[in-house]
Amino acid sequence: MIAQLIFSLSFIIAVVFFSIQVKRIIRNIKLGRDINRHDAPKKRWLTMAKVALGQSKMVARPIAGIMHILVYLGFVIINLEVLEIIIDGIFGTHRVFAFLGSFYNFLIGSFEILALLVLIGVIVFLIRRVILRLKRFSGVEMTTWPKSDALYILIIEVLLMSAFLTMNAADYKLQLAGFGHYIPVGSFPVSQFLLNLLPNNPETLVFIERSCWWFHILGILAFLNYLPFSKHFHIILAFPNTWYSNLNAKGRFNDMESVQNEVKAMFDPTFTPPPSDEIARFGAKDVQDLNWVQLMNAYTCTECGRCTSVCPANQTGKLLSPRKIMMDTRDRLEEVGRNINQKGKDYSDDKSLLDNYISREEIWACTTCNACTEACPINIDPLSIILDLRRYAVMEESNVTGSLNAMFSNIENNGAPWKYAPSDRLNWATKE
Repeated sequence: MIAQLIFSLSFIIAVVFFSIQVKRIIRNIKLGRDINRHDAPKKRWLTMAKVALGQSKMVARPIAGIMHILVYLGFVIINLEVLEIIIDGIFGTHRVFAFLGSFYNFLIGSFEILALLVLIGVIVFLIRRVILRLKRFSGVEMTTWPKSDALYILIIEVLLMSAFLTMNAADYKLQLAGFGHYIPVGSFPVSQFLLNLLPNNPETLVFIERSCWWFHILGILAFLNYLPFSKHFHIILAFPNTWYSNLNAKGRFNDMESVQNEVKAMFDPTFTPPPSDEIARFGAKDVQDLNWVQLMNAYTCTECGRCTSVCPANQTGKLLSPRKIMMDTRDRLEEVGRNINQKGKDYSDDKSLLDNYISREEIWACTTCNACTEACPINIDPLSIILDLRRYAVMEESNVTGSLNAMFSNIENNGAPWKYAPSDRLNWATKE
């Protein structure tokens, strides 16, 4: 009874704490401007199924893609057993779904095979990070915490899968010994090879089985509450992120409603802009000026570096890293959220995303080629944030590079980006 109470209390605390952290993140995301991303629902469901569930963009890099699919599917499916563990923990039962008979045997056997595949995948990822040290896992933005975060998750997965297989092995050996309530049930195609590594004493086996059971479930609950503080929160956010992703063709820029209203008013004196309580700002200076989808993108970023590895500006040694853009946006949003919690929603710390987190050099290094958005395995769009920061610099501050100033002057005076007068445009075609 004491064990049941301890488990129930641990479970309730874990769920409550996780709910509080999720509520905090949702509040932060809602600080962004509104945007309508509810069009074409059929296409959005298909996109989510293909990209988030089917992981279609992951396999662009076959080794990482296949390993990630194994780890993802294995970890998710194995955790279906958590339902049985929760019921056993609350009511003091043991393998409550054993009544499913041969189907239960199939499930346990499948879970074990998947657990082995997860271990293989995680070991490959550890080798790539720790031994091979792939270039895309490094960068100025990849400080101690981002690197440690990735390793923590991989180590946690190794421990959880090892505990799961050891628990089953001890359970199976107790079944073979006919000890207590350990009735013959389940199939153990992987853990059966661990039997010779375990002691023969039944009391010791029970201790090992119970210890691994507690470690497995408490580890999962701890992992659940670690997610909101980790880049691995994408496990949850990848689905809404792909559903709300930009369905427009790459390279198509979104219009600014405030600018459209200004232009309409110029051409039609009778046009009255729709009422709005929001103070209009062209582009974005801080995270509150971005839309909520962009802020959700920041929380969804996996820091995998695929975007930065294909960025031509980054490859030529420029300061820009699309991954850093997303990480900086998330860090600034977290800071704004903490300020709200501590000092109220009207507090200003005199800092902003532009300049304090992302430099002018970074945003103007971008070629707007969309390579980063194409490479992202979960449809994150760093380019949209860069463009909004640029729009603020141009339209609010008139702060642009010399070459752009020259282009703007030519457009104003000549109606084209070039310095030639309109009457001279066809001189190149004139025959001598």
